[in-house]
Parts: sequence; C-alpha cells; structure tokens
Amino acid sequence: MPLTRVLLGLGSNSRREQNLAAGLDALERLLGDMRCSPVFESLAVGYKGENFYNLVVSGTTELPLMELDRRLKFIEADNGRYAPDRKGLPLDIDVLLYDDLVGNFHGLELPRPETLKNAFVLWPLSLLAPDVTHPGTGRSFAELWRESNIDQQLWPVPFCWKGSELTPAAMRPQ
Repeated sequence: MPLTRVLLGLGSNSRREQNLAAGLDALERLLGDMRCSPVFESLAVGYKGENFYNLVVSGTTELPLMELDRRLKFIEADNGRYAPDRKGLPLDIDVLLYDDLVGNFHGLELPRPETLKNAFVLWPLSLLAPDVTHPGTGRSFAELWRESNIDQQLWPVPFCWKGSELTPAAMRPQ
C-alpha cells in the first residue's frame, strides 16, 4: 500500500505536557517521517475549562483513513479521553488532512473545517507545512494564515519532547 501524507491536530487542557507527550509517543509508533509544529497555548474555544496546548503533526501512513482514525481514538482512550471521571480534555487528536481527500467519510469531514476557523490549528499548520495546499481552497497554509482574520488569543510556549524543544526560543514571548 502506498504511503499517504497526513496532518493531525493535537490538543490537551488537562495535564497538558504529559498527555501531549504520551500522544506524540504513540503517534511516533504509528507514523513514518513524523514532524511536529511548535506548541501553542490558547484560551479554550468551544469548550469550558483551562487553557489548551495545541500543535500539529505531519507524517506518513499506510493505514486507510478510517483505520487511522480508529487508532487515533484508541490513543485518545489510552490517555483518558473517554474516562467517566475525567477532568478537562486530556487528549484530542484530529485528522486535519489525509492526502488531498475532500468530503465526508463516514462522518469525518476532510479537510477538517477547523483548519480554516481556528488559529490554534492554522498557525501551527502554516509553520509546519507552509507550502502544503489546502485541498478545499487550493491555497497554501502560509498564505491562508497571512490572510486570516481569526480573532483568538494564542501564544507559543516552551515544550520539550524526546530531548528536543519543539517551540524555538525566538518564537516565545520574553
């Protein structure tokens, strides 16, 4: 089976560092050629609770779309997403893009609408995959970010995973 390029959005507002690191560890076993955007903190959007940490991951997979989504749900569950006594949102992983697919696939809308609506998705996308074209608009993520007028508060934050700083110091507020 050929390799498919995927872009995934990750977020957490409960034990953020621990849950995102666990999610990245699991994704590293699932994806090839994995790369991560800087990590951003943002106010909760559409969800009550503490501030979120968000980032975008790119990688390749041999898995069909629905199998990838199923495995992402297992990773979320392993990190407390569906626990009845959970506090906040421990780990959320969304398929943002699966190659150039456009449409509704068993309830999974691609490209994910959040790619154009939320700064905590579009800004990291523009940094990680600036030249990748949004299949619905035909425009690059860098161009979409530059021209966006999304009114959301977010800021880059330090985040270390596997000994590497994902957010360059030059990006972070001093």
